[in-house]
Amino acid sequence: MSFTLQGVRIPDTQMARDTTTFIRDTESDLLFNHSSRVFYWAALAGRQRDIKVDHELLYVGCMFHDIGLTHEHCSCDKRFEVDGANAAREFMQSYGVKQEDIDKVWTAIALHTTPGIPEFMAPEIALVTAGVEMDVLGMGYETFSDADREAVVMQHPRTPDFKEDIIQAFYDGIKHKPATTFGNVKADVLKDKDAQFTPMNFCNVIRQSRWRS
Repeated sequence: MSFTLQGVRIPDTQMARDTTTFIRDTESDLLFNHSSRVFYWAALAGRQRDIKVDHELLYVGCMFHDIGLTHEHCSCDKRFEVDGANAAREFMQSYGVKQEDIDKVWTAIALHTTPGIPEFMAPEIALVTAGVEMDVLGMGYETFSDADREAVVMQHPRTPDFKEDIIQAFYDGIKHKPATTFGNVKADVLKDKDAQFTPMNFCNVIRQSRWRS
């Protein structure tokens, strides 16, 4: 039986079970446990907010959200979020999932590092971001009890230096395609890890366009 907390548990469906296996076999322990915690934070946040959500779709979105950082699912020219969204879409298509639900999961993953937008969208989209923000940034930390936080971390441990470890994982997954960080938070990761990195500047792009004025 899977770990259950406050009525939240991994859905007992074939797609969810296969998702666990797929991510377990593809990601590092760091990313697998991170993604698993993200699901519990997301689902618990949904309960706190009294939001009706499809937990199977939410689980797939949470588990696939960082797979674009892996060698197997990393492109040379797309944002890692888009790589992850594309991987989830391809995975879900073999289970006969409705296109509108596939689109929800795709959008949830694609937007999970774009603050200020997902929270106004479908529950599955909003809650993936909420779960990520809780686990990485500590946003909403105080809304979870000590007991609940400890239970989730006991089941899916954080490394002793998780903060630095996850930043390093982000860097390792995107350092070969710096242009994909233009306009998003991952540019901060490159600046933190690479003193030679110069991010693209939005105003410079405007001024250097081929328009005369």
